[in-house]
Amino acid sequence: MAYFQIPLNLPHAATVTGRIVRLLEGERELQRLAEELLEPLLVYGVTQDYSASPVAYQTRDRAAERGRKMVESIAAAAVGHDRLGQCIRNLFECLELGEEGARLGLLAGENPDSMQRPR
Repeated sequence: MAYFQIPLNLPHAATVTGRIVRLLEGERELQRLAEELLEPLLVYGVTQDYSASPVAYQTRDRAAERGRKMVESIAAAAVGHDRLGQCIRNLFECLELGEEGARLGLLAGENPDSMQRPR
């Protein structure tokens, strides 16, 4: 499966997670999970800290675990859609987990034929 591999970018991960929170409006439990995912990333969004320090990777790992749990819940609730799946893929790309993001994006409803997906 093709995927984008980009360097760790926690500020943009925070931005994408904010989009996910908005896309999940009306789905209380899922939106709560997205807000929990956003919590460790917020400081990076505010400070625009692009460092790849050990603390940044700990934050990445915590966010990835929360993201996986959220995607499982999205799939179980069958509320995924193309834009949401794209955001999930983008989030994991920002976490340097592009291959996993390509799979999780599909689970969250991304259209496999989307022009946004890598070929």
